[in-house]
Amino acid sequence: MKRLILAASLAALPLCAVPLAANAQQLSTAPVVAPGNSVLTVSADGRSTRSPDLATFNAGVTTQAKTASAALAENAGKMNAVITALKKAGIADRDIQTSNLSVNPVYGQPKRLADGTTEGDPVIIAYQATNQVQVRQRKLDQYGKVIDTLVNAGANQVNGPSFELEDSDGAMDEARIAAMKKARARADLYAKAAGLRVVRVLTINESGGWSPQPVLFARAEKMMDAAPPAPPSPVAAGELEMRANVTVTYELAP
Repeated sequence: MKRLILAASLAALPLCAVPLAANAQQLSTAPVVAPGNSVLTVSADGRSTRSPDLATFNAGVTTQAKTASAALAENAGKMNAVITALKKAGIADRDIQTSNLSVNPVYGQPKRLADGTTEGDPVIIAYQATNQVQVRQRKLDQYGKVIDTLVNAGANQVNGPSFELEDSDGAMDEARIAAMKKARARADLYAKAAGLRVVRVLTINESGGWSPQPVLFARAEKMMDAAPPAPPSPVAAGELEMRANVTVTYELAP
């Protein structure tokens, strides 16, 4: 009986060792460099530019009345006119999204005494309602005209634009390729100076994104003060710069 138990125990040992060996293999993920070779890590950036094809902005209405319900009712009427104007200007329903709807009390300032102190507590003197939508404008040449149309329809809050690329993958890939070419050129330069040559890429790490250029935009508050009809508000879309930063580790050999 003892011999049978011992044999069973010994037979189970290889089964326990197999997962341990597998785990040991998983822990070793670093690239293996050939004996006598060395490692070089360089960083480089690549860039590409594109003209934006999408502008995002916020537009809305703020109203004030003695009661919250009155402020909200007045706001709803004016905001409906703004949304109608957006649609008439060619903005699709899918490109209009409510971003803020709020009602808040407006407090009066306490009476200030001669010694600089105040008397009494702040009291509610009115209520302010705000309704804003986020809009995506696809026809950039019509942007200034759309903003003017909104202001004429009753919008008293306009903020933006933020220029974007609807599909930035191609531009980012172009920046990545430029970054990798620059990294390889630097690696070849360093290797040659050290009397070595680049054998292969060991690791690649990437970071990056896009950076918008400054734009010109006339805010709605200024446009509302203009009495006579004026040309559409000037807007310069400029260019978007896509950036990719790579850190590449190479194996060098004699």
